[in-house]
Amino acid sequence: MIIRIVKMGFIPDQIDAFLEVFEQNKDKIRNFEGCSHLKLLQDITNSNQFFTYSHWESEEHLNNYRNSALFNGVWKNTKNKFNQRPEAWSVVDA
Repeated sequence: MIIRIVKMGFIPDQIDAFLEVFEQNKDKIRNFEGCSHLKLLQDITNSNQFFTYSHWESEEHLNNYRNSALFNGVWKNTKNKFNQRPEAWSVVDA
C-alpha cells in the first residue's frame, strides 16, 4: 500500500473555492480504482495549509489516477488557488 500526502497552501480568499472543488470530487477520487482512503486535513497552526492523505493499492494505481482526466480536472481547478508550491510524498509503512 502507498500512502500519498500532499501539502497545499492556499490564498486565503480561495479556500472556500478549494473546499468546494474537494467536496465535489472527493467521492470520485475515493472510488477511483486502487484508492481505499482519502481524507482532507487542515493545519491547526496555519489555516491556509491543507493536506490530502490517501491510500493506494500500488504505485501503478496512484500513477493511473495522476494521469487521469479526473485528476487533471481537479488539479486545473485547484492549482490557481495556491499561495505556495505544493509538496507531495509517497510513503509506505516502515
